[in-house]
Amino acid sequence: MALTDGPAHRNAYGDELRERREARGWTQEELGARAVMSRSHIAHIEAGRRFPSVEDAERLDQALETGGVFRRFLPESKLASFFAGVAVMEPQAVMIREYGQSLVPGLLQTADYTAAVFEAHFPRRSEEERADGIRTRLARADILDDPVRPELWALLDEAVLRRVVGGPAVMAAQLRHIYELAARQRIRLHVLPFSLGAHALLEGPVTLMRFDDMAPLAYVEGLSTGTVLDSPAVVERCLVSYDLALGDALSHRESMSFVKAVEEEYAHAAR
Repeated sequence: MALTDGPAHRNAYGDELRERREARGWTQEELGARAVMSRSHIAHIEAGRRFPSVEDAERLDQALETGGVFRRFLPESKLASFFAGVAVMEPQAVMIREYGQSLVPGLLQTADYTAAVFEAHFPRRSEEERADGIRTRLARADILDDPVRPELWALLDEAVLRRVVGGPAVMAAQLRHIYELAARQRIRLHVLPFSLGAHALLEGPVTLMRFDDMAPLAYVEGLSTGTVLDSPAVVERCLVSYDLALGDALSHRESMSFVKAVEEEYAHAAR
């Protein structure tokens, strides 16, 4: 099995999981109970629609006593293990809703902005590792080359715009990039201004993904951690929180004007 992502790899992975599970005489629910995974998540893996996270693959190996088969046969990725599964799902999504709490979401970052973020990472990375990380992150944005799919909504806290990552020139270019994506209607842009005060997503960033052929997912991230949520009830709560915050945000047109004004402030400061 080649260690690269693609339909053939996902189908082979799913077939292997189903065969191992059926050899044990277990239902998807029974395997899920043993591997601490939902039945729907296992069903999606067996149908070739998604890969498990590294942690889920390790639990599958433990439950099925497969000696690391499912961990080893995950696609190779230079992304953090907790995020690799999300990156696989992004190209399959028909809609992605991002909420940026303090940083520009990865799909919208410029190279210089990403480089500045990586400069602050601990432990420190080598020059080669940082360059590789920048290339990998920017490659995710290739999905925006399609003029329509996925539909991307970017809901940004004003803190994202005001935090000077990399200096005024880097911020001016970054906000110009976001503005241009919004101006050509490639993204739907909304800003949550400081004047709003508290809002429904104040406690942390979230990514929501909707698909043609599977249930929606939510992804939440913290310091060196990230979790994919596929419980329908939990995903629904995330969707409601997103919608509540969106209802309090500036309109698309107002948000574009807001971002343009802040971009011009940075451009003036960089002269």
